[in-house]
Amino acid sequence: MKIALASPALTKTITEGLTQLEILVKEAAEQEAVIVCFPESFIPGYPTTENKVEKATADDLQNALQKACAVAAKNSITIILPMDWYEADKFLNVAFVISAKGGVLGYQSKNQLDPTEDGIWDAGTKRQLFEVNGIKFGITICHEGFRYPESVRWAARHGAAIVFHPHFTGSNISGPQLTEWGNMNNPYYEKAMMIRAMENTIYFASVNYATTFQESATSLIAPDGKCIAHQEYGKSGIIVVDIDPSFATGLLAKRFKPDLYA
Repeated sequence: MKIALASPALTKTITEGLTQLEILVKEAAEQEAVIVCFPESFIPGYPTTENKVEKATADDLQNALQKACAVAAKNSITIILPMDWYEADKFLNVAFVISAKGGVLGYQSKNQLDPTEDGIWDAGTKRQLFEVNGIKFGITICHEGFRYPESVRWAARHGAAIVFHPHFTGSNISGPQLTEWGNMNNPYYEKAMMIRAMENTIYFASVNYATTFQESATSLIAPDGKCIAHQEYGKSGIIVVDIDPSFATGLLAKRFKPDLYA
């Protein structure tokens, strides 16, 4: 099964995000990808001190989701679309899964917030799996995938062959200038990607924005921990990779003995 990982530029408005979405989804579909995943909080845009994102209402976000559904149906491809989302009295960081027919299959919320995010989003409380073409997958968002490996193990133990990891690390103003994937002097993020795949014997697909000072590459890691493919640092675009789900046995995740830690 071919999957696509999108590395767009940082966006500040829903309009900018939807424009990039259409371009990158079309490119993924033309390369026969079945699923395309975008980075964390892609709609309306990831909020940082340097990236002043335009305020979006609940209606604005609902309308954006409907437009993204139309893009999925037009291109016959499943889209993993990270968004900000109003749910009851909460403001969540989520990743929607939109089917190739344009239907919403549900969303995974970010349940483990970084301490710096406590004033931005509310923490979600649920985990779930999704399935496309008979392949089960999970989603873990940024901080929780890097620092809470339980989120990935849960998916692996429930049959996921791959876990998608929308995230954001980096800046367009300052930071390290990476040149080699997984270099010992790089920030730890790419090493964590390797471990999430290896410790569960599944694929791990980590998706980041393209920025000038990027601290981790959009990367696909095989069940043995090897990096199969990654996007060039600072370059917007997509990578499309053909994966073999039969290699994702989940062996190590299944051997976990939770009773030992009761």
